[in-house]
Amino acid sequence: MKGIVFNLFEQVVVDAHGDDAWDDLLASAEVDGAYTSLGNYDDAQFHRLTAAAAARFGRTEDETVLWFGRLAIPILTRKYPMFFEPHSNTHAFLVTLNDIIHPEVRKLYPGADAPDFDFSWPEENVLVMEYRSSRQLCSFAEGLIHGTAKHYSERVEVQHDRCRKRGDDVCAMRCTFLGANDERG
Repeated sequence: MKGIVFNLFEQVVVDAHGDDAWDDLLASAEVDGAYTSLGNYDDAQFHRLTAAAAARFGRTEDETVLWFGRLAIPILTRKYPMFFEPHSNTHAFLVTLNDIIHPEVRKLYPGADAPDFDFSWPEENVLVMEYRSSRQLCSFAEGLIHGTAKHYSERVEVQHDRCRKRGDDVCAMRCTFLGANDERG
């Protein structure tokens, strides 16, 4: 896993709970915490950190990873505005993941193993995203969807209809776009 994910997680934890919380997570997870954005790190380190965070903050690991995804979007919009500015809504942004966003991520972070998505539109205002990744971080993807909707001042309902963690062959998230939200992320 690329160090940028660890760096984002650190920033989210520190912003929400302070430097001491991050140091405590590093100690609990028994990792050194020296992550460079371009570095490659074992996925197990990330899972140890998210498990430690879940225990510390009273959440499940999936809830922790979803929380992380949601709060990572404001950081990403500041750091990489060029990914978000061309789009006026969540749907338009999401459907660019495979063809625009992830290829650019791979340029910025060589060796990045970004997930792949298949999209379908079963009805108006509904986008079904099938998530494929050996990392099984579908909760992170779901959190990123919620964070993106907040960024575009929209409301979205995400139903995680199928999940590899529950024995399904693929993770599928049904995103129902519910219109504008008065809050700006």
